Amino acid sequence: MFTGIIEATGTVTAVETQGTNRHFTIESPFAQELKIDQSVAHDGVCLTVVALDGAAGTHTVTAIDETLRKTNLGQWAPGRHVNLERCLAAGGRFDGHIVQGHVDATAECVSVQDQDGSWLFRFRHEPGPQRLTVEKGSITVNGVSLTCFDSEPDGFSVAIIPYTYEHTGFHQLQAGERVNLEFDIVGKYVARLLGKG
Repeated sequence: MFTGIIEATGTVTAVETQGTNRHFTIESPFAQELKIDQSVAHDGVCLTVVALDGAAGTHTVTAIDETLRKTNLGQWAPGRHVNLERCLAAGGRFDGHIVQGHVDATAECVSVQDQDGSWLFRFRHEPGPQRLTVEKGSITVNGVSLTCFDSEPDGFSVAIIPYTYEHTGFHQLQAGERVNLEFDIVGKYVARLLGKG
């Protein structure tokens, strides 16, 4: 389980295709602390560490075809900055919200507005019974736990403070790009119980 509180950003240094799989090598500040088989969220996608290079400060993860089709990982290329979060340790502080690392949908960033001290991002996604946002509810965008507003069946907005803007991939996100979404798990369970999911 994750919380949507980003620990660090990593940089994609290599991408290798093998059959329908794609291997991503990521340079990060905590690569030397990782272990093989450890789960790490990459832009909100839970992936397993399959290789480590301590000297280079990198780790490698593998995305299967299903993951590539249902997330934005198929667009990753060397040089891309990626939001990283390790699993919540037992007894750890819970600062965000419950995040599984299972992407529900992708969305398009339709606008970015500099508001002289914060940034307003608007996203649009395909509507669906479990693609629910509520005003002032939780949403995960590229692994970042955020509060959404201007909630509609096919979109929402988030406001980004300077710290989040500078310490996550939001400072590189532009209109037209796709992001990974994980909707609030509580909302998804409620939708299922009401027969809407």
